[in-house]
Amino acid sequence: MITPDRLVIAPEVADALRDGRPVVALESTLISHGLPYPQCVEVATASERAVRESGAVPATVAVNAGRMLVGLSADELDALATAPKGSVTKVSRPNLGAAIASGGRGATTVAATMIAAESAGIAVFATGGIGGVHRGALGGRNGEASFDISADLDELARTPVAVVCAGPKAILDVPLTLEYLETRGVPVVSVGISEVPGFYSRLSGIPAPWSVPDVAAVADVIRAHRAMGLRSGLVICNPVPEADGLPLDVARGAIAQAIREAEEAGVTGQAVTPWLLARVAAITGGASVTANIALIVNNARTSGYLAGLLASPVA
Repeated sequence: MITPDRLVIAPEVADALRDGRPVVALESTLISHGLPYPQCVEVATASERAVRESGAVPATVAVNAGRMLVGLSADELDALATAPKGSVTKVSRPNLGAAIASGGRGATTVAATMIAAESAGIAVFATGGIGGVHRGALGGRNGEASFDISADLDELARTPVAVVCAGPKAILDVPLTLEYLETRGVPVVSVGISEVPGFYSRLSGIPAPWSVPDVAAVADVIRAHRAMGLRSGLVICNPVPEADGLPLDVARGAIAQAIREAEEAGVTGQAVTPWLLARVAAITGGASVTANIALIVNNARTSGYLAGLLASPVA
């Protein structure tokens, strides 16, 4: 848990938590490392608005001046988005302490946002997609294993926050990501479909480990999970809206082409993910970006409903 001197909870968020009203945590990497300005602020604002429209209070999380901030003002959102390039650290569990000690600005990933949410007492967190096992992590074309596995997965195993997302990012090795989550005891629950969402697509062709018909059933699963004394997080898979999703074959084809081009260009390490996302966007003529924005806002709205159900007494 974050010590009180390092945790700053915005007054609106603190009031809601004190009164037992629903709150939804939101990450900030999409603001500084995801979308260009001003689109990043527009999407972040739309996500907060969707949370409010569903009856909950949004709490966007970031790092600044040696503190973890839970709940940002409009000015703080804009400052994060317009900070000089390279001045905002992408913060996850491994570098959270260093980012705090630096006194600079940081944008939180899934892992870091979960840490902040648990410390503040927030049970639900909305994001686009979780990180996972990267393609080739256990041995690629040249036989070498990179062991490139997101810290998000171990955070889900240790931090009891429900993460509403559109599944693992589609550029990852989704089957291995699901295997890893199963090994670490993390429930993966799809809402309204029998498959794991394909991120850009509603379906992936991969059966969901568990599926439920609606958000009310998700709340039941979370309550039962807590009642069993289980301390892990949960991955709640919420598919992209039908009107905005890509056909599965189109998404798969674009991702396969982007991966092939990355290998041919020798792109490696931390440069791979942003390179692949940019190429998929270009190959799909921007349709993947439209889907990404739609699923982010949709997940925020769904999270607000879920948080409201969890905050309400069970009949």
